Amino acid sequence: MTSSKNGKNEDNGFLYILPILILTIFVFILPLVYALYISFTNMNLFHLFNYNIVGLKNYAIIFECGYFWELIKNTLIWTLGSLVTMMSLGFLLALILNQRDLKGKSIFYAFLILPWAFPGFISLLIWQGLWVDPYGMMNKLILPMLHLPRINSLISTTDAWIELILTNDWLSFPYFMTVFYSSLQSIPHELYDLAELDGAGTLTKFFRITLPSLKRTIAFVFITSFVFTWNNFYPIFILTGGGPGISTETFIVYAYEEAFDYSNFALASAWSVISTIFVIILGLIVIKYTHILDSFS
Repeated sequence: MTSSKNGKNEDNGFLYILPILILTIFVFILPLVYALYISFTNMNLFHLFNYNIVGLKNYAIIFECGYFWELIKNTLIWTLGSLVTMMSLGFLLALILNQRDLKGKSIFYAFLILPWAFPGFISLLIWQGLWVDPYGMMNKLILPMLHLPRINSLISTTDAWIELILTNDWLSFPYFMTVFYSSLQSIPHELYDLAELDGAGTLTKFFRITLPSLKRTIAFVFITSFVFTWNNFYPIFILTGGGPGISTETFIVYAYEEAFDYSNFALASAWSVISTIFVIILGLIVIKYTHILDSFS
């Protein structure tokens, strides 16, 4: 009788996860397998239906081209530069909002999540106008007011990266702030009160209470945001188009150009497959050497 009940429970458990399994297969696994298959063909605009298997030719073209390592460097600069600044800014603002004696907290919070209220594509078009040199507001008003040099992404690679990362920070920090703030709210205030009775200072409470309590949140945010930022296409495509030259092009931007500018779908798929492999490898390295998932065990 008990074994039959256990069997029914296992069947019901499988039915619960069946929808997500189906969704994963159709949304992720099948497109990935199809892209892998296309990468071994010569599919392009001229061979859209009568393409042939060419083996590793597309991968050989990629590794033989002179800009392969340039794209790796650009993708790492984009991913890590954006991720470190976005997480740091979001975490700092969350700590400020979490102060118990902060007045007008709701007003500040509503104001800080405003970038989240606008569609990302529209926000990027607005920022594109703000960064135009010398007529955009950033170069004509704000940067001179702060006694900072102008930003011209058309001629300077450094300026282009500053423009991209700052814009991406503005678009994304509300997410990190909200996640960290919600986690901070879940930490019992009694822990801080007891620590104060023991004579603990601000830094001691931060490193002994706050950070350990946020390990799971930091691990989740870092891993998911790493993958998202690595594949984030719109900011680079809209603001710099990968320029000047290819100095800000990433794997995903170049794959898009190969597919939709040059109609070379096979080579674009090969770039996408390589990008996916890099994400998996780097993700495993991060997990192994930072022990960032130990908090879940």
